[in-house]
Order: sequence, then C-alpha cells, then structure tokens
Amino acid sequence: MTVRLFALLLAAAVLSVGWFASCVIWRAAELNELIGPLEPRRFDRLTVIAVGTGSPYENPERLGPSTGIGWHEEVTLVDVGRGVAEGLRLAKIPVSQPARVVLTSLMPENTVGLDDLLYTGWRQDRARAVEVVGPPGTREWVEHLTAAYRTGREALGEALALPAPGMEVRVIEAGEGFTADWNGLHARAAALQGGPIPALVWRFEAGGRSVVVSGVGWDEERLVTFAQGADMLVHEAVYVPPPEDVEDAGVVADPERLRREADIHTSLLGIGALGRDAGVDALVLTRMRPPPFYDIQVTSYVDDDFAGPVYVPEDGDELFP
Repeated sequence: MTVRLFALLLAAAVLSVGWFASCVIWRAAELNELIGPLEPRRFDRLTVIAVGTGSPYENPERLGPSTGIGWHEEVTLVDVGRGVAEGLRLAKIPVSQPARVVLTSLMPENTVGLDDLLYTGWRQDRARAVEVVGPPGTREWVEHLTAAYRTGREALGEALALPAPGMEVRVIEAGEGFTADWNGLHARAAALQGGPIPALVWRFEAGGRSVVVSGVGWDEERLVTFAQGADMLVHEAVYVPPPEDVEDAGVVADPERLRREADIHTSLLGIGALGRDAGVDALVLTRMRPPPFYDIQVTSYVDDDFAGPVYVPEDGDELFP
C-alpha cells in the first residue's frame, strides 16, 4: 500500500512539474508575442495597415487614428494617434520601422502619438531621422514638441549611447499639389477647405494599385474628385446621434456640441454615397466609436448606397487595395 501511494504521489508530482513547465513555456511565448523583438516587415504588394481604428474618444478596444501604408521595406504612417506603438505591435511592425509620418491635419487626435513613435522607436536603436509631412503649421508644431523633450532626450541619448540620427525629425510642409516618390511609393496630397484647420487628403500609388486616406469630414466635394477611381478609400464614418435621440435615451449631452461634431465629420449615413460618387472599389471605415456596436450594423448603413466591399478593420489588421 505504501509503495502504491508513493507511486501515485510521484506520478502526481511529475504531472505537476510537467504542467508547470508547460505553463512557463506558454507564458514565455505569450510575452515574446507581446514584447519580444520584431523583425522589420517587407511588403511585396501595396498594403493598408489598420494601426489604430478609433476616434479621439477613449476606447480600450480601438487605439487612436493611424493608418499604415506598407510598400517593400518601408512603412508610411498616415496620422499618429494615441497608442501608436501598441498599434504597430499588433500589426507586427517594429516601432523603429516607420520611415515617415504624413498628417491629414494638426488636430490633436492625429498627432498625440508622435512623441511615442519618436522616442520609443529611438530606444529600439532607430538610426535614421523620421520624416514628418503635414499641412502648414507642422514645422512650428514639431519644433515645439521636440523642444519640450530636449532635456530628457539628451540625457537618454547620452545614458544609453543611442544613435544620434535616430532622434532627428525632418519636416516638410505640404499643400495642394504636393507630390513625392518614396522608394517607389508615389504620394500626392490635396488640400481640403472649409474646416476649422488646414487639412490634407493623401493618395498613394504603387504596384498598379491606389489607396486614398482621409482624416476629416469637410470639403467632401474635393475629396470625391481627388479619390476618383481609387482601389480603396480609407475614411472616417462617424455616427453622431441627433440631440433628440440622445435625450429620448435619457443620456445627458450638450445638443450644440453634437451639432458641431456632425458638422466636421463624415456621417456613417453618408459615407456610402461618398464612396459611390468617388467611384472607389472598396471602403475602409476608421475612426470608429460606438454606437453602432457591431460591424454588421455599420455595414448595413453603408450597403444601400455602396455596392463594393466595406471593411471595418480592427487594430492590427491588413488590407490589400
């Protein structure tokens, strides 16, 4: 009996050790996925990366607005919202890889992640400057941002012997008709008028495909013209409830604030017609915030006006124009 009991206890101990070892291995793999080093990505076709698909409002399920354009060894980020480093991790892109940031406007939701990108990427030994291309006012804004970090940046660079070029920012101010060729990725910008701040819409072409990325909800006529015939349009689709609906639901809200929000955003109820008028093949809806709560609810609003594919990506997803 004693021998049998000993054998049972020994077997249980072996199983426990095996179970514990399996848990350790599983946890190590999980941590490596979350924080382990990432190899730079290569994109053999024009790729749209949903780095952050959320709105200016706090949302733990959707990071702030940022769309990546992948082409060969380079990643271009359109806007850099909150949590951009985490969004890049979800997309399995090293935070040191993006070569440039292009901005649709200097609205805070588009820019609050730049310091994260600059200094988190620098800690990962980025050895080249980051290029920032944006509307008028971008140079002054970047100068103020980098000046605010000067003391800590210099101390960090000296303490860790980080590569000096990696902390540099090169600024280009762009406007209507701006064009650039970034290692085979052709970029064009158009100015959107009539809003509270200068804004740009961007068109990227490579490998015979094209994608347009916009970040504001005004001057839709110019946007439609500029996006004509693109393979894919990445644009906001914001549901701002009418004040009377909010009141009926018993939610306290400022009716005037709701009206002002509706004035500067493209409505979920209108994005389908916009895509149809632009003649684009596919729509990618970003800057999302509930309601609606489910993707099928979102697409049901758009399907009546737009016949092509409608995508509501999650952070980290990739799409192909």
